[in-house]
Amino acid sequence: MSTFLPPSSCLGRCTLVGAGPGDPELLTIKALKAIQAATVLLVDDLVSEAIVALAPRGARRVWVGKRGGCKSTPQAFIEKLILSHVLAGEHVVRLKGGDPFIFGRGGEEAEHLRAAGIDVEVVNGITAGLAGMTQLGAPLTHRDHAHGVLFITGHTRPGAAPVDWPQLAATAAAARLTLVVYMGMKGVAEIAHGLAQGLPAGTPVAVIQNASLPHQRHAIARLDELVQVVAQKQLGSPSVLVVGEVVRCARSFAQWMDRTPLEAGTLQAWA
Repeated sequence: MSTFLPPSSCLGRCTLVGAGPGDPELLTIKALKAIQAATVLLVDDLVSEAIVALAPRGARRVWVGKRGGCKSTPQAFIEKLILSHVLAGEHVVRLKGGDPFIFGRGGEEAEHLRAAGIDVEVVNGITAGLAGMTQLGAPLTHRDHAHGVLFITGHTRPGAAPVDWPQLAATAAAARLTLVVYMGMKGVAEIAHGLAQGLPAGTPVAVIQNASLPHQRHAIARLDELVQVVAQKQLGSPSVLVVGEVVRCARSFAQWMDRTPLEAGTLQAWA
């Protein structure tokens, strides 16, 4: 069933804006301009209040939270909400954490709008995996450690085939890739076990929670210690896991390497 479109002069517009990992200073100039021009903002759960505050005082703010493991606004409802505001002549800014096209469902929303005859602009944002590692002073690629980087979700759609972590690990080892796992904290034990089938037990892993924000926390662990370190440090969502030799470039890696021998069953990690 096609959507009735009013005359183009009456239509609003939609911009999918990447708000980055949370620090407002990491916004692009283009993202800031879009936020400041919005009449309606549909805001993801992980967008910081400091970024939302950049919108005009008269702009309507609607929180449409989507966070793994929590009650979320249905995606179909969000898409209908965007379309209804555009048809009403509003400038809708769909404000997303990180980048709209990296695990932000921006592709689904853009397809929905284009199918209804509405053009959509996308403004990229810095993704949390990149920002988190930068905060640790480490890259995602390095000529000596990693020839590429692979972004992957640890939380697949219900009914979809699970990620083949052993195969992924084998590929990463053979191609010298950094793995950046989003939404993986709930299944961290399964992920660690699967990756251990194709990567050495001593592969370094960084766990970065609330990347770029003042309350960012992190831990560095061996792959075979990952689950215990996450539990000990009480790290949770939103976090990214960065797996690979580039973690050796982190500022805190030297401290992690210099730790005293551990007592049996005892683990340490540095924040």
